[in-house]
Amino acid sequence: MSEKAASTPVRRSFSCNIVVETKVKNKSNYSQISYSRQMNGLDRTKYEKLCYSGQKCQRIPEALVKLYGAKVQSLDLSYNELVTLKGLEGFPLLRELVLDNNQLTDALVLPYLPHLHTLSLNKNQITDIESLITKIRHNLPAITYLSILGNKACPNQLSNIDNDEEDYQRYRYYVLHYLPTLKFLDSNKVRDWEKDEARRRGQFMKIVRPNTSNINENVPNNTIPNSFTPLPKSIRNPNDYRGAYGKCRYRYNGKHSEGNRFICNSDL
Repeated sequence: MSEKAASTPVRRSFSCNIVVETKVKNKSNYSQISYSRQMNGLDRTKYEKLCYSGQKCQRIPEALVKLYGAKVQSLDLSYNELVTLKGLEGFPLLRELVLDNNQLTDALVLPYLPHLHTLSLNKNQITDIESLITKIRHNLPAITYLSILGNKACPNQLSNIDNDEEDYQRYRYYVLHYLPTLKFLDSNKVRDWEKDEARRRGQFMKIVRPNTSNINENVPNNTIPNSFTPLPKSIRNPNDYRGAYGKCRYRYNGKHSEGNRFICNSDL
């Protein structure tokens, strides 16, 4: 064996599918998960991944936390129905976390994960970008990759067709101002000129739109019909009027009318 071949790092991998039993409302639910482990033969470091996607679960199963929480660095919980992240604190070594296509809202609680550098929250129900940034700043100090496409908090055309490129760019300045460690935001690399602009005026770039529900509450008598007209309610047509020889200067209609004013033929 040559010296070059002997010095080449050996990477060993291990993967398996495991069936985990969870109980929901006294009923057993058997779900299949994918667990893989990679080992670098040179420095013997392990990188373990756990995929638990497409299982329609509303919370993280306790069995996953007990079996893998202490050793998993990458966790994929996409395409579920998660409404809470309770139990995520049991994965202290996490570096990557994928939570795409769930039902997470602004009420989500992020535990302190000092090693997490990748967070994907695409297509959830997050609307408050300020609240999300605050949680990330306090609990994810190593964050470098963040993606929240498909949420209302990310003002691009995926969340609302009324948004334009300027709205999205202002959003990027705002996020980068408070999360300067980001290298990628929504799958796009952060440019140096974006960082400079974010430092300079990113804090003023929050997009605020009027709440239409609040506007409607301030309007009295919301039951006003849409087909409002100032004309009399009685329906009239041109045949209802009597003929007159002369030019009509004014015409009065109504119960208290004093009559019509005409220009007589002698005045013409």
